[in-house]
Amino acid sequence: MSKHARWDASPLETLRVGPGFRLADFDAGSTPGFDGDEDAGEELMQERGKNLADLQEQLYAEGRADGTRSVLLVLQGMDTAGKGGIVRHVMGMVDPQGVQVRSFGVPTEEERAHHYLWRIEQALPQAGRIGVFDRSHYEDVLVVRVHNLVEPEVWGERYDEINEWELRRIGQGTKVIKCALVVSKDTQLDRLEERLHRPDKFWKYNPGDLDERAHWDEYMEAYQAVFDNCSTEAAPWYAIPANNKWFARLAITEILTTEFEGMGLTWPAADFDVEAEKERIAALRATGE
Repeated sequence: MSKHARWDASPLETLRVGPGFRLADFDAGSTPGFDGDEDAGEELMQERGKNLADLQEQLYAEGRADGTRSVLLVLQGMDTAGKGGIVRHVMGMVDPQGVQVRSFGVPTEEERAHHYLWRIEQALPQAGRIGVFDRSHYEDVLVVRVHNLVEPEVWGERYDEINEWELRRIGQGTKVIKCALVVSKDTQLDRLEERLHRPDKFWKYNPGDLDERAHWDEYMEAYQAVFDNCSTEAAPWYAIPANNKWFARLAITEILTTEFEGMGLTWPAADFDVEAEKERIAALRATGE
């Protein structure tokens, strides 16, 4: 690893949302715990990405060998925060056959006919896979709260329900990693404007994004409530400064890789006689078959 690319403190510590965390005081342009610049960050990300790819392959192999474990990466954030970039640049470093990505927008008619967690259940990663939620079950205490889609007493009960649901998923073998990409209001406007000056970004521009931006303060209150109520010991939230896209990608790469390293993954043992198979191949070589 380059001496110029290192963490002074792990993002699992510096970015973890704990008691007393205040979103209003959070610096979305900061790079906590990292002493390098963008070039150094990209260098380190690629190095750690190689580790992540190896570990993801071990998880995938474990799943193929009747293992039950999986990983769920939950991404939340305001429009332009960079959720799609995390999927492309971070998850793009691992084998795509081991990744399941699901985006959650406005519920369909079928989804509305069920409990709000029903559609989340349908999208959970299979054993051996990394599941990525681009938005998630937290929409039901964010968008729903901001736009008064249900009564406060309804969404108010969902924090505990979500905590209990996540704890059950963890008990069943799914590691839950929750990252909130925090972008400043000014940076969001810059990114929205940029889309209007680049034809290759027109498809990403939605006039409704400005309508949502008008509710910025309400969203910040809703996110604060999520952090206050749902950053648990079992499934903590990580607040990721997202004004610098390179840092957000680096931080999530480091969080994922470190969490994978803690899983104690190993390659599955052969379920056949290795030596006997070697002898069979040697015999084929000897006969020229």
